[in-house]
Amino acid sequence: MDKRPQLAVRAIICNDKNEILLLKRDNTEYCPGCWNLPGGKVDYDETAEAALIHEIKEETSMDVRKARFLFYLDNLPDKESDLHFVTLIFHAEVEGKLNINGESSDYSWVSQEELFNYRIAFGNEVVMKRFWEMGISNIVQK
Repeated sequence: MDKRPQLAVRAIICNDKNEILLLKRDNTEYCPGCWNLPGGKVDYDETAEAALIHEIKEETSMDVRKARFLFYLDNLPDKESDLHFVTLIFHAEVEGKLNINGESSDYSWVSQEELFNYRIAFGNEVVMKRFWEMGISNIVQK
């Protein structure tokens, strides 16, 4: 079997307190009940930014006003899963009312100090820590 990594996108969406939006996923075979950033797979014949825009709309009902690519994360297979993703991380400015779809059972705005209270999937905790280290003001000014 020819195994290759899949391409995914994840969005860091902040509120005015610099808290990051996390979604709780209960309907997944990998890490049920875990929290992660909005996003998903990039489909064939779709740009990464288009995937980000449609995943955010689908999962949160919000529209992307602006998206900035920040960095990527290698999600390598491990003892819990044989999934291998290369995940492109974006900072997304959004508008509209937050309304999660059936993929998620809950949402939370998470501060840096509260991060340890959440069981987070797909290495998203590494992404969030790196984002906070970069500083939102440095990202928004670019």
